[in-house]
Amino acid sequence: MQCSSGGVRLSPAFPLSRWLWARGFSAKLFVGGLSYDTNEAVLKEAFGRHGEIIEVKVICDHKSGRSKGYGFLRFISETAAATALKEMDGQLLDGRNIRVHCAHQA
Repeated sequence: MQCSSGGVRLSPAFPLSRWLWARGFSAKLFVGGLSYDTNEAVLKEAFGRHGEIIEVKVICDHKSGRSKGYGFLRFISETAAATALKEMDGQLLDGRNIRVHCAHQA
C-alpha cells in the first residue's frame, strides 16, 4: 500500500487499521492515468465492488469538457477505500493502467 511518496510495508504485528489511523488515512482516493473516455459511471462501477462509494468525480477541462485523465472517489469507510487502493492500483481500466493513491484533504 502506498499513501506517501515512498513504499510502505506493513508487518502482521502492526494492523492495517492502526496504520491507517496513524497516517490520518481518508476515505478519499485519487485515481490517475485514466483514459480520456473514462467517465464517472465507469469509475464507480470499477471501484464499487470494494465498498459503497458516496462521491465520484472525473476532472474535466472547462473549455473542451474532455477528461483530464484523473479523478477522485470518496468511500463511505476507510476500510473500503484501503481495500480499493490495494486492489485497483496498477489495474487496467479502459485500456490504461491506473494509479490509485490516498487523496489529501484540503
